[in-house]
Amino acid sequence: MTEKAPLYTNLKGLREDHDLSQTDMAKMLNCSQVSYSYYELGRRDIPTDVLIKLADFFDCSIDYLLGQTGKKARNQ
Repeated sequence: MTEKAPLYTNLKGLREDHDLSQTDMAKMLNCSQVSYSYYELGRRDIPTDVLIKLADFFDCSIDYLLGQTGKKARNQ
């Protein structure tokens, strides 16, 4: 069994912390719920423009979304 990349765990955690459904996120990103669920499951790569929208929405760094840092805050 393969381990999920940190990206997908962080993405799901952020969504759940904000009490949002996958459908809510899909509407915000203008994609289908299935596409969004594939992002969380690691079945589909997340396009750069979507990563930027997610980082802006959750007010976190792209590095945090990508699992490159444990610090959620953006550099000021």
